[in-house]
Amino acid sequence: MANVNIKELLDNGVHFGHLTRKWNPNMAPYIYTERNGVHIIDLYKTAAKIEESSEALQKIANSGRKILFVATKKQAKDIVAEKAKAVNMPFITERWPGGMLTNFVTIRKAVKKMALIDRMKQDGSFDALSKREKLQINRQREKLEKNLGSISDMTRLPGALFIVDIKKEHIAVAEAQKLNIPIFAMVDTNSDPRLVDYVIPANDDASKSIDKVLSFVTNAIAEGLSDRKADKEKVKETKEVATPKVKEAKAEETKEVAAPKVEEAKAEETKEAAPKVEATETPAKETK
Repeated sequence: MANVNIKELLDNGVHFGHLTRKWNPNMAPYIYTERNGVHIIDLYKTAAKIEESSEALQKIANSGRKILFVATKKQAKDIVAEKAKAVNMPFITERWPGGMLTNFVTIRKAVKKMALIDRMKQDGSFDALSKREKLQINRQREKLEKNLGSISDMTRLPGALFIVDIKKEHIAVAEAQKLNIPIFAMVDTNSDPRLVDYVIPANDDASKSIDKVLSFVTNAIAEGLSDRKADKEKVKETKEVATPKVKEAKAEETKEVAAPKVEEAKAEETKEAAPKVEATETPAKETK
């Protein structure tokens, strides 16, 4: 995992907080100073928190669980969608669907409905519908794709949430807390860091700042996924090497078990043959 460069964070404006009058006192430990009525975030603490969060996210990705990225604000949605797609993770960049986590079963039904419409188009049953029905179904499909298309591969609850701006995404935070799902988040000076498990104090309004922090995070996730893939290949190779040896051992055991049985069978045949010889000899003597 690459070390976080303080100069890079500085160049991308990660240190700019909100106006001092809008601050949340709980962010005081992460604030370095105040300049022209704006709080300045301590980038050394930001760098340490990015490394801590990246390590934890790497472990989650390595375990095979999904990390759901959430960012519906205009300046973050495109960046989050791009970065999440790069590591094959689900994301929400449109409106947060209420009950997305707490009522996950219903959300999965909506996703399955989308898959059902796709199957109808493939097997030809869609063509049998009237023009009006086709139009309604297509509109429904487009709406589902816009809101839930990015989570179509998420078949179970995510292992963690990564949120940009917890103040805006307060519903997502509340649902994750209710289900004890770990929350990773970029937290600005106007938000409460106590709501988050892994805080990354950073400017969550500038697109350059969001892009830079997400680059470190997604690189760590990519490493976790590649380690998982490498581990699977090692296990597969080990099984392939072990299989012939197991077969050989079984064959030897079969031979060892079979050998005494063959000897017993031969001995029984010999015993059975012996009385027959005596029986043929006895009448011959009597005739003499």
